[in-house]
Amino acid sequence: MLLRADGVPTYNFGVVVDDIDMDITHVIRGDDHVNNTPRQIHIYEALHMPLPRFGHVPMILGADGERLSKRHGATSVIEYRDAGFLPEALCNYLARLGWSHGDAEIFSMQQFRQWFDLEHVSASPARFDPEKLKWLNQQHIKSDKTERLVRLVQPFLPQGRRGPPLERVVELVKDRAATIRQLADEAMLFYAEGVAEQGIPGEARDALKALKARLEKVSWDRAAINAAIKETVVAAGLKMPQVAMPLRQVVTGRTQTPSIDAVLELLGRETVLARLKEI
Repeated sequence: MLLRADGVPTYNFGVVVDDIDMDITHVIRGDDHVNNTPRQIHIYEALHMPLPRFGHVPMILGADGERLSKRHGATSVIEYRDAGFLPEALCNYLARLGWSHGDAEIFSMQQFRQWFDLEHVSASPARFDPEKLKWLNQQHIKSDKTERLVRLVQPFLPQGRRGPPLERVVELVKDRAATIRQLADEAMLFYAEGVAEQGIPGEARDALKALKARLEKVSWDRAAINAAIKETVVAAGLKMPQVAMPLRQVVTGRTQTPSIDAVLELLGRETVLARLKEI
């Protein structure tokens, strides 16, 4: 049957005519179409048209081993973009799901175009792993140019923000982000308007006051800041985490940040001293 009751061509007839019109030479699709291939071959032969070469690749499965579908939370490409995934990372991951080039996990689209061949397409279905996609996206963010990341992160940050140059912030925090949205969240520690104190122990409070006095006098660069922190730790008879952790909390409101001396340098003397003054 070539036409449905409503006059619309059937799928198998429609795709054959469409492929003939476009001079398609290779038809590569999911193995769920294996049963359609013999039917389409008959239509090609009936039309006395040359056959394209047919190839079938395994389906992508969900974590439960079933075909990926809406019930697995299937996500559109636009949603991945809005969630902060780089297009090259998504292409890299999808390509690697059903194909391999030795042990290469991370590659550019240019490398993929050079390496790809059908001989290395897997015969087994692959399972879509969102965590692996995040890891791969993180690797692409790490290696990307700072200038491009700045352009991508801008829409996720508030306008009129005050703080250090975004280029320097992105360069410092990009190794910590798995998505562009997470990169924006990491960057926001440099643009928060104020940080609330969070129950600093007495000995740490005294150490931070002493650190503030030292920071008022040192040159404002990472090496000098690092030396001032170490001197404060030794003078207070404490261990580095006993000072560094409260320092992070007071200055950034977070318990985890990039190296604290780099963070203080970027925040600037005025901001750091103002926040230490509040303890």
